[in-house]
Amino acid sequence: MVLLDGLSVVISGVGPGLGQELARACLREGARVALACRNQEYLQALSTELGADATRLVTVPTDITDPVQCRNLIDKTIEAFGGVDVLLNSAYNPGPYVAFEDADLDEWQGPLDVNLLGTMRITQSALPALKASRNASIVNVNSMIFRKPLVNQGAYVASKGALLGATKSLAVELGKYGIRANSVVLGWMWGDPVERSLQVAADAGGTTLETIKSEVEKNIPLGEIPDDADCANAVIFLASPMARVITGASLDVNGGEFMP
Repeated sequence: MVLLDGLSVVISGVGPGLGQELARACLREGARVALACRNQEYLQALSTELGADATRLVTVPTDITDPVQCRNLIDKTIEAFGGVDVLLNSAYNPGPYVAFEDADLDEWQGPLDVNLLGTMRITQSALPALKASRNASIVNVNSMIFRKPLVNQGAYVASKGALLGATKSLAVELGKYGIRANSVVLGWMWGDPVERSLQVAADAGGTTLETIKSEVEKNIPLGEIPDDADCANAVIFLASPMARVITGASLDVNGGEFMP
């Protein structure tokens, strides 16, 4: 059984972490996939690595803060696959890393433009196509950070908290069209981005990557940082017909580090 057999999936914010694992998982589960991010060279390299032909995989460079580019992404997907069934919103902007008392609040606009408004822009662009689908699903990738805030990341926390509320609103408004809208709330994810980040912390502290990683894992009941690919599987479940009666939900995927 493949979970997304024949469905047309759009993935925004495809990068070297979760985004590329979402692409792999969607293809594995039988979907036709449109990949989007701002970096055309990265998209081309990933497309080559994935090895799927044009009947199953297209790439569309897209800045989701631009409504015209959002509409172009959806148009290109429809042109390639005939429609849009699933929208996976994975694009994010972490914002400035600064204490609130020192923050320039104008700099909060960047995370809000991508994490909240950009996600809503691409969702609005996809809405006519989703309304025409018999298996329509939206999954917004969120972060444990709004449940367990970290210092100096107020802009990111605020944008992700707002995204959770917006997703619930989508579930209420779009249910009448048979469109589901859910959130997957991710904690630490082991992959290239986190490994590089922890290595920087280890180097700065004069210790090893394993030591820093072990400190993080002490707070996770399952004893390991969830892998990017495992986190992608949770997204795929919510996107699939297996979750056809689930909407407005938030699935926490963090190894038990935070239990709402």
